[in-house]
Amino acid sequence: MNRLRRLGSDQSGMSYVFIGMGMMAFLSASMLAIDVGMLMTARNQAQNAADAGALAGATAMVYDDFDNRTNSGPAKTNAVSASKANKVMAKDVSVLPSDVTFPLDPSGQPTRVKVDVYRTGTRGNPVDTLIARFFGVKTADIGATATAEASPANAMTCVKPFTIPDRWIEKQTPPWDPTDTFDLYDKKGKLLANPDVYISSTQSGYTGYSASRDKGMRITLKSDNSGKIAPSFYFPWAIPGSGGGSDYSWNIANCNQTVMGFGVQMNPEPGNMVGPTSSGMEGLIARDPGAYWDEGKNKVVSTMHPSPRVVVIPLFDPEYYETGKQNSRNADLKSVNYLGFFIEEMNGNEVTGRITPVAGLRKGSGFGPAPVGAFPKSIRLVQ
Repeated sequence: MNRLRRLGSDQSGMSYVFIGMGMMAFLSASMLAIDVGMLMTARNQAQNAADAGALAGATAMVYDDFDNRTNSGPAKTNAVSASKANKVMAKDVSVLPSDVTFPLDPSGQPTRVKVDVYRTGTRGNPVDTLIARFFGVKTADIGATATAEASPANAMTCVKPFTIPDRWIEKQTPPWDPTDTFDLYDKKGKLLANPDVYISSTQSGYTGYSASRDKGMRITLKSDNSGKIAPSFYFPWAIPGSGGGSDYSWNIANCNQTVMGFGVQMNPEPGNMVGPTSSGMEGLIARDPGAYWDEGKNKVVSTMHPSPRVVVIPLFDPEYYETGKQNSRNADLKSVNYLGFFIEEMNGNEVTGRITPVAGLRKGSGFGPAPVGAFPKSIRLVQ
């Protein structure tokens, strides 16, 4: 009996119980601190992979082929490659061509690229746990999704201080080509019976330049000494805050950070600015002398991305200009769009280049909605 009483009151060994309970609590805390933190890191890395893939897909739509949505097309292949280049816990994510889709934007336009990436058991690449495996949880599933958009831009920067007319429907000598002139009136100022037609980028049926249709078109720009409106004739204009030959030349060779919207009235520079144009172009080409246009790939090849020789040229409304001349106004230059243009070479006073896609900006208050026919595209994550 006494022995039973001693055993009932004996507390030896209770420390092992507390040690065991403490060990369980320690392991639980370790699981939270190590595994949960590791899984949060993996989730962030997976999101980075999805973001990179979506942006790469949208970029390929702008610069390579906007309409090719096939498994072997540039949008899907670039999205898959960019996603896999961003590893999750030092291992590749799983992303198949079928994981790259093209949802419509809120306006119903096919401007978006959606990418889903996975490190899951069903894809054969789950994330291994460290501490949780002792509680029977050996792996965890991680996934992420991102959507990017390549939609019309409503603003531009690095705009060059010379402008050319936007493209029109040629009625006098169809079809339109870079040697045509825009004709509305005869020599007596009367409207032609069959005038050329221009429809602005803000209207349905826009007639201007298209990044997909006109990509690679070669145009030689010349100083306009005749007052005619032709694709090859450029007009110098003064970027706000700039003026004179020195500023004009600098703005060609470099990037003026002034943000320009659509529908901006452009003030002409006096004279043809041939000398400053030549000087500015030489400085621009010298910034990336090895860049060239690849005929086979129909794109710019350069070690710089983007090449500084891919410039933004404002396009003016040819009808607005021609109508202004008939009303005794000298030069009404109103920007209606912005053209991507790769400067190939300078020959004497002539600048030769290729039309190429270009990225633009999306700005808020003061810039208005993006024209449906905007040549530049804004590439951004939307989800």
